[in-house]
Amino acid sequence: MTDKIRWGILGCGRIASKFASDLKYVANSEIVAAGSRNIESANAFADEFNIPHRHGSYEDLVKDKDVDVIYIATPHNLHYENTLLCLNNNKAVLCEKPFAMNYQQSKAMITLAREKKVFLMEALWTKFLPHYTLTRQLVQDGKIGTIKSMLVNFGFRPANPVPKRLLDPALGGGTIMDIGIYNAFIAMSFLGKPDSIEATMTAADTGVDEQCAVLFKYKNGAVAQLFSSFVSDLATEADICGDKGRIRLATRFYEPSTTIEYYADRPDSRKDIPFEKEAGFGYQYEARHVVECLQKGLTESPVMTHRDTLDLIEVLDKIRSIAGIRYNEDINT
Repeated sequence: MTDKIRWGILGCGRIASKFASDLKYVANSEIVAAGSRNIESANAFADEFNIPHRHGSYEDLVKDKDVDVIYIATPHNLHYENTLLCLNNNKAVLCEKPFAMNYQQSKAMITLAREKKVFLMEALWTKFLPHYTLTRQLVQDGKIGTIKSMLVNFGFRPANPVPKRLLDPALGGGTIMDIGIYNAFIAMSFLGKPDSIEATMTAADTGVDEQCAVLFKYKNGAVAQLFSSFVSDLATEADICGDKGRIRLATRFYEPSTTIEYYADRPDSRKDIPFEKEAGFGYQYEARHVVECLQKGLTESPVMTHRDTLDLIEVLDKIRSIAGIRYNEDINT
């Protein structure tokens, strides 16, 4: 592999544009190819980011000899087949969250990557952001004592026309897979896998969840309450509450625009904790990590491990099973 890591982009939508835009902040990295299901889309994307190689099919992209790693930014339901396609052509993969539609698909993807000794990582960007790393450190340093409860909300009313992917079961629609994954991720980051789960959902006309309420319970007495919605605007905050204080990740807890509010002893003792904020959308942090892993010859990230991915998708599967959220992939895999 060359010193400069050469990226291919599979899927040329909104998230792919943000990721591609942020690669300019990543040293020893360049985009050399874009692939879409039609050449017109690939050309438009490549023109925007000055990408030399344009491919009108995913098959052509993964056969491009100048590509070292592929970022997959297609709808949820395509992650499984797209990742297998890349791995079978010996391309390293950074696959957008959710990693796959269920545990079975995720396990198969990871098994293939290990067999072929090819790098594979879930692109759960929050885990690489400075505010997340700092918050983890504050908790580890005992700033809020032992965590007793968490309250996490993520909800918005999508503008009309509502994007099809949000509520179409064929595309992995519903709040849990699209935004509720962040709620589960942040709770598990500080409390681990729950010992028991309660969940209920309100179904959209399509059958997927337009809102979902989840309760994680732990044997040590800790609880986490998680709520996701496509029918109401929520604060999109995460409160991490210990027996000695509280940390609130306010206003979009999952991305770099958040703030870290620290409350020590009293509700009125708020102190804002500063953290690094770079230009860009924030995708450069996970991209830098992938570049470092590839330069070291790693096939698995030590930060977003395969076990992390499997634990998260297993919990999402349990939430969906309890709440009654089903996809065709649950039957076919």
